[in-house]
Amino acid sequence: MSYRPTEHTTTLRLDLGTLHDSLSSPVSASMNFLNEVAQDYPDAVSFAAGRPFEGYFDVDDIHRYINAYRRHLTERFGGDEAKVRRTLLQYGRTKGIIHELIATHLEVDEGFVVDPESVVVTVGCQEALYLTLRALRSGPQDALVAVTPSYVGVHGAAQLVDMPLLPVAESAAGIDLDDLAAVVRRARGSGLRPRALYLVPDFANPTGVRMSREDRLRTLEAASELGLLVLEDNPYGLFGAPAGPPTMKALDTEGRVVYLGSFAKTGLPGARVGYAVADQRVTGPDGGAGLLADQLAKIKSMTTVNTSPIAQAVIGGKLLEHGHSLRAANERERETYLGNLRLMQEGLAARFGAGQVPGVAWNSPGGGFFLLLNVPFATSDELLERSAREHHVLWTPLHHFYADSEPRSVMRLSFSHLLPEEIDEGLDRLAGFVRKQAQGTA
Repeated sequence: MSYRPTEHTTTLRLDLGTLHDSLSSPVSASMNFLNEVAQDYPDAVSFAAGRPFEGYFDVDDIHRYINAYRRHLTERFGGDEAKVRRTLLQYGRTKGIIHELIATHLEVDEGFVVDPESVVVTVGCQEALYLTLRALRSGPQDALVAVTPSYVGVHGAAQLVDMPLLPVAESAAGIDLDDLAAVVRRARGSGLRPRALYLVPDFANPTGVRMSREDRLRTLEAASELGLLVLEDNPYGLFGAPAGPPTMKALDTEGRVVYLGSFAKTGLPGARVGYAVADQRVTGPDGGAGLLADQLAKIKSMTTVNTSPIAQAVIGGKLLEHGHSLRAANERERETYLGNLRLMQEGLAARFGAGQVPGVAWNSPGGGFFLLLNVPFATSDELLERSAREHHVLWTPLHHFYADSEPRSVMRLSFSHLLPEEIDEGLDRLAGFVRKQAQGTA
């Protein structure tokens, strides 16, 4: 017998003001809004989505990678197939089952050596970020410092753990170190305790800036003087010139860097696998020492419990198949993204160069997924919808990376997932929109 509501049945209503503050923040609506605009205008060319190129996706790869990792386990366990099945199909180790492969990958591709026990495999890099902030936030005085504009997810994670995010000015070098010192000094003067600095040193989202080796060293020195951890987020580092600067983790001599890694761009986004390298020593009341990674695992055990072993097997198999090198595994992707970046820069120059539209300018990153376009009018979500509706082209207003709703005369353009002909058509549509909007505001 089916249930039928009666006249006495009511629907409970909850006051948003009594729910967590993050739910009323502009950040909480950012991802959903951008996804909905893309769904509402499926025929629009999207410079908004920061996604990997789908032309190289192959479902058959998934089976091959899982089988490669299964063979690896069979050899490791001396042919014990019951143990292999249990590892792949049962609840797994909280810190992950491919931690040793990740440690080898970091040595091969990034040139630094870590204890595999310092690696926590997570459900995407977003969980790695959340776990780290949750561990660092011991009271209402604790705060996070971040270069702004910065990745939407760091604003969201900080809000979820009730950790104020203190913005630091960007610069051509990636971060304004004088402003960093001033922000930390003011925060401490007001009773706050800045715990860490969040950075994306390689092709940052949204700016596309890559920090030089010298600027990384200066930033590490500043963090040491200010008593800050550095949270280094590196989803795009493999998608530039092969001889790029070392990671900050590789340059770190004090154990100050917590390294946040993602396989969404270099492995497979659908696997949702990331990780944190948290090799800092933690001492307790009894004087015993452990790793920060062990503390992150405690939190993870109460949130996602463990990262899908099957998803880890996909990433593990890809690492094994390519000698633990994602740099080697992503050579065609790197060439595609760099080729798309060249097309974007050439296309923007053809349509806007030599002052064709006063006030239009763009930056020239050396890799990654994004660049910034300055325009002679303020961008907003409402204007994005008009662009989608009337010109069939999408982009991202920059206010989403400041965690507010203030319009700014900048848009982020992503080029990673598009074909060359889509870039050409999209830039034609974007140029039409920009010209019309510029004329209307002149």
